[in-house]
Amino acid sequence: MSSLSRTTSRRLAHGLSYLFLSVVGISMVVPLLWMVATSLKSPTADVLDPAQWLPDRLHWENYHKVWVEIDFARALVNSTFVTVAVTAGQVFTSSLAAFAFARLRFFGRDKIFLGYLATLMVPSTVTMIPVFILLRELRWINSYYALIIPAMFSAYGTFLLRQFFLSIPPDLEDAAVIDGCSSFGIYRNVILPLSKPALSALAILTFIGSWRSFMWPLIVTHEKEMFTLPVALASFQEMFTVQWTLLMAGSVIMILPMLLVFIVGQRFFIEGIHVGAVKG
Repeated sequence: MSSLSRTTSRRLAHGLSYLFLSVVGISMVVPLLWMVATSLKSPTADVLDPAQWLPDRLHWENYHKVWVEIDFARALVNSTFVTVAVTAGQVFTSSLAAFAFARLRFFGRDKIFLGYLATLMVPSTVTMIPVFILLRELRWINSYYALIIPAMFSAYGTFLLRQFFLSIPPDLEDAAVIDGCSSFGIYRNVILPLSKPALSALAILTFIGSWRSFMWPLIVTHEKEMFTLPVALASFQEMFTVQWTLLMAGSVIMILPMLLVFIVGQRFFIEGIHVGAVKG
């Protein structure tokens, strides 16, 4: 009887878990479906009462209007270039710093690392004004330098990769030293090839964060030729009205690269987060 009760309780717990996960999944999918449906509605659908959940006719021309009205192609090129540059730069700088903190021995290494991690507790809004003033003095405002260089360094990325590097057996490093490898040779030929899951996880997180970044590009750019996609799409939000159909159409196009990158690198992302979070 007790065994039957435990089996029933286990099944009930599993059922409740599946129910909870289903509710969470639906709550995440519904906004996406609403966004896609709204992007295909007529321009006057947002003023209908009651609200129209499904379009009476598919207005594919909304996507063409988005492409034409805000110079979508230029914004797409800007976002692609900035995101790729930030992702490559952040993976490179974070991996170098992580290698130094994980493998090299120098005075005050652990204290410097703790101080570096402490910067994670400082909100980005606190540093925006000082960084903006510095970029203004360098005359980098409204340029790719302002969009790329401040975002190329990450304390979180350094922490993530350091934890992964610590899980790599030191014997491999000793063997490389015997073969005559320098510190940079160990970093390039031993550490990086074995750290593809962690590097992929960081690359995916950086790509998504840079692709959807809005506040910083809005601050440091003031010409349409330099707008990224989030800033360009914000032009559909006017003072008294919002062009919801065009805004949602642009948003649908904008999220496609993020979904593609995550789907392609999902296996490496999960493995990198799982292994990199635990010191071996």
